[in-house]
Amino acid sequence: MTASIEKIKEDLFGSRYDACLQSLYGDQAQVQKQKKRYQESLEKFEMYFGPGDVQIYSAPGRSEIGGNHTDHQQGKILAASICLDALAIVRKADTNQVRVQSDGYDMIQINLSQENFDETKKGTTASLIAGVLAGFVKRGYQIGGFDAYVTSDVLIGAGLSSSAAFEVLLGTILSGLFNDHKVDAITIAMIGQYAENVYFGKPCGLMDQMACSVGGMVYVDFHNPQMPMVEKIDCHLEDYSVRLCITDTLGSHVDLTKDYAAIPLEMKQVAACFQKEVLCDITLEQLLPQIKQMRACVSDRAILRAIHFIQENQRVDQQVQALKNHDLPAFFQCVKDSGNSSYKFLQNVYTHTDIDHQNVSLALAVSEAILQEKGVCRVHGGGFAGTIQAFVPNELVEAYATGMDAIFGKGACKVLTIRQQGGVQILP
Repeated sequence: MTASIEKIKEDLFGSRYDACLQSLYGDQAQVQKQKKRYQESLEKFEMYFGPGDVQIYSAPGRSEIGGNHTDHQQGKILAASICLDALAIVRKADTNQVRVQSDGYDMIQINLSQENFDETKKGTTASLIAGVLAGFVKRGYQIGGFDAYVTSDVLIGAGLSSSAAFEVLLGTILSGLFNDHKVDAITIAMIGQYAENVYFGKPCGLMDQMACSVGGMVYVDFHNPQMPMVEKIDCHLEDYSVRLCITDTLGSHVDLTKDYAAIPLEMKQVAACFQKEVLCDITLEQLLPQIKQMRACVSDRAILRAIHFIQENQRVDQQVQALKNHDLPAFFQCVKDSGNSSYKFLQNVYTHTDIDHQNVSLALAVSEAILQEKGVCRVHGGGFAGTIQAFVPNELVEAYATGMDAIFGKGACKVLTIRQQGGVQILP
């Protein structure tokens, strides 16, 4: 189903789409903000591609709730899609071309008849688009030409998965335009990972794409990475008068590739001591008696990181059970324990190559001082220089956001809601 740009704009000014927008973005104030954003996006599409009928698609960013650096060891994660999203105004084209105009960037054009991808474009947005298209073809789905104007408020480089949101957005568009919306969310996530691994050239796990695609609070066990076990958890933080806050500490990510890469590498070194590829099948009872012998061939940090993985994996199950039991104190304790383990054992709160700049450490210290025992915080995502996560009771949200912004800059703290929908066609 499509509608003209003018008709959608007219309906946006009324109340027809208010309930839909509120379910995606939160309160009424956000609805008004999004109406303006949608209107501007429709006008931009018309400027680049002309008037006519269109559709609107959205895919959310994500926040990791539990399972810090576990997915690459075929472990377990708990993550949630959030109210920040990648948004696309879309029209099916009669041509054999995909044209994507992202806000603030040059237009990307991909000819669908071109058989071989240009390897020089690895690491670019064009490579992600080509990879998603190839992933659909590889799995036997239909593709075709379309025009899209894309804008995103998922923060780049802040651990909220802007690339995964974009991949899921593209997959959802292809599912809707050419496959009658029959490509399921898990398959779209796996195609997104394929695009990022093979075409973009980043060896990421599947957590980001899965959380963005499925939506809501999602528990995933990657023990079988080809067929991950996925369960959507019925959780609404507003029932507990709690908000999810993400603070971008604005630390530099330059020269951190080695820090990130060392984590899976060292975990796999420990797994190799047990003749395993990854850590998912190793227990603490197996690990502890072998530490003395392992120290001769792996670093102490590698062993500590392995301990973090094993305990973090168990903690994800405890978090899920706490949410199912509506036990907020138990859930908070798991979040706190996850943060402590990341700091002490995983050691991804700051880089040892630059101890003078510890943005994440400072943000955690200030958070604990503001929240006292009423909320909890932890390092978020990859770590080292990125974001922290906090669960903040409603009565402290304003003070908390003000305190974070005072140190890291206005708007550094984002007060978010958990979005229950993953990648979707929104309008008409």
